[in-house]
Amino acid sequence: MSTPLLIVNPVSAGGATGRMFASMRATVEARLGPVDVEMTRSGGHASELAEKGADEGRSLIVAVGGDGTFSETVNGVLRAKKPCPVGLIGAGTGGDFRKTLGLEHRLDKYLDAIASGATRTIDVGKARFRGKDGEDKDHYFVNILSAGMGGLVDQYVATGSRMLGGTFAYFLASTKALFKIKPGTVRCDITAPDGTTETRELAAYLIAICNGRYFGSGMHVAPMAKLDDGKFEVVVMNAPNKVAFAVTSQAIYEGKHLTSKDVTHFSCTKVHMDLVNEEARSTFLLDVDGEPLGGLPLTVEVLPGALTLRG
Repeated sequence: MSTPLLIVNPVSAGGATGRMFASMRATVEARLGPVDVEMTRSGGHASELAEKGADEGRSLIVAVGGDGTFSETVNGVLRAKKPCPVGLIGAGTGGDFRKTLGLEHRLDKYLDAIASGATRTIDVGKARFRGKDGEDKDHYFVNILSAGMGGLVDQYVATGSRMLGGTFAYFLASTKALFKIKPGTVRCDITAPDGTTETRELAAYLIAICNGRYFGSGMHVAPMAKLDDGKFEVVVMNAPNKVAFAVTSQAIYEGKHLTSKDVTHFSCTKVHMDLVNEEARSTFLLDVDGEPLGGLPLTVEVLPGALTLRG
């Protein structure tokens, strides 16, 4: 089926996507030609629509929404029997993945990228973790999976108001999470890019496993990360206390946190993590491409070149 499929999250950007999409569609079709459109109705629906669309033989599936919508769409495509290229029209709260792609947040720029017909293959992370229901879950991610503070912030963002915008929503959630978070002592079994293995025990408020560079609505957590180099960049953030962690965290927006003595960085192709201190388990949660999906234990491995991206 050659007609592209647009998977639209109508509640993204505080509901603006749903209100504006009818007027957007004419612009989209003027650049891409006729498209089919499916509106998501609930969390996880984009994944179902994308899997069905790919198996129908779509030439292209475009996610219209935020990082979560794009991540769900990728999950559906990768689970399909016949994966297809994926495109992005950003319309969400954070917009972190498009920053790594270097896309300006304008409809015409997204359409320019898609209409160019250019494609590139990028790496994908495959994660297995403890879901909210206590069962083990498998999930793909394209940007960043973090454990600790990031997951707790996500949980608060997901249940809070975004009326004043993404950055303010993350600020409020981060402040609340800082009071609640318990730092973790995490055992990490690491496979390095050269195939060697080692085990480390790391104290941390946050551990970010990065395929992309940005998360948390503009935090430049991994300036060295590349989407197509076959490895993750792992950034481990600790501090003597919560006040010191808050100070170090502010440096993330400019990518200057890596110079702190309390920040550790290493590269890997696979890592298994679990908590040594059980008292941290209820707050040391996972942020998977901007969504609060569960907690440790966690195993993550890189799938080189697993996704074809249009644009």
